Amino acid sequence: MDRATAQALVDAGVVAVVDGVAIISGRYPNLGPRILAEAGVVIVDGVGAAGVAAISDGAEVRVHEGTVFVGDAEVASGRALDRDSVAAEMERARSGLATQLAALTHNSTEFLRREQDLLLHGVGVPRLAARIAGRPVVVVAHDYDPDTELAGVRRFLSEQHPVVIGVGPAADRLRTAGVRVDVVVVDAADDELPSAAVLRAARDVVVRADRGSTPAAVEQLERLGVRPVLLESAAAPADAALVLADAADPTVIVAVGMRATVAELLDSQRPGVAGTFLTRLKVGPRLVDAAAVPHLYSGRVRPWHLFVLMLAGLAALAAAVSVTPVGQEWADSLGSALADLYDQAQGLFS
Repeated sequence: MDRATAQALVDAGVVAVVDGVAIISGRYPNLGPRILAEAGVVIVDGVGAAGVAAISDGAEVRVHEGTVFVGDAEVASGRALDRDSVAAEMERARSGLATQLAALTHNSTEFLRREQDLLLHGVGVPRLAARIAGRPVVVVAHDYDPDTELAGVRRFLSEQHPVVIGVGPAADRLRTAGVRVDVVVVDAADDELPSAAVLRAARDVVVRADRGSTPAAVEQLERLGVRPVLLESAAAPADAALVLADAADPTVIVAVGMRATVAELLDSQRPGVAGTFLTRLKVGPRLVDAAAVPHLYSGRVRPWHLFVLMLAGLAALAAAVSVTPVGQEWADSLGSALADLYDQAQGLFS
């Protein structure tokens, strides 16, 4: 079980997970079981296909020490996992990383051979109407905890006014959050497109498609009154969006909702991991993960910041002068002047 699936279960309020097979295969330390264990979800794995089949949909069950009961009848039994046992299993699974990394290296070589013109020379990257050169770019995908990461870059979005690229369903998520989407990247293989309102409001709509294919998404977009441009590549849509942004020469690219570490890439269990790995190497000098933005960017300086700083400086200067003989003389003169002013005011109103 990967992290995204586990987090979706936790968010849905699941209290127990019963798996027919081992929830940690041992090939690599998948992140899902740890999410479940830390949330207090009861985990039972290895009950087998017969055990899963014995639990009918809608049945009210009870799980106790690795055994699943329907009423008083035991219907399935497996291995109960808690936080400690999950941690031990994850540690043992780390030994499988070497094999997975070797496969990743091989797949990366093959991907680079097919996509070298795009990755190394930018051949096939379409020109965009949105002006990106010399501006920051925020690319938002929906692969990995986008809501939390989007909240972390809110100040950056409101103060720096970057070009925002929404990938697939993330474009609708951005619109709901009140963020204008400048460029929408959609996958020709996706059955559902972002809403028509988002597509029509964007400066550019880019369709990622396999080379030599005739994507039906182009015709569907044209029926909506949108004139898309085509980016032919085997890269995943989020990776294509990074390449698209990098080719336009931005100052920085902030990646929101994308996997950043090797463990997270392997945990995604999707075939395009090699493309993600190489894309990040390609745009590396400009790429910043959204999780780092709150630590690197504290906000621009506002006029009231300078005013407070000036007041603090004046207060420090006054305190320093007040302890000198000249300062004492000024203080006495100021005190006398204020006393005279008070007496005159009293005379006017008496």
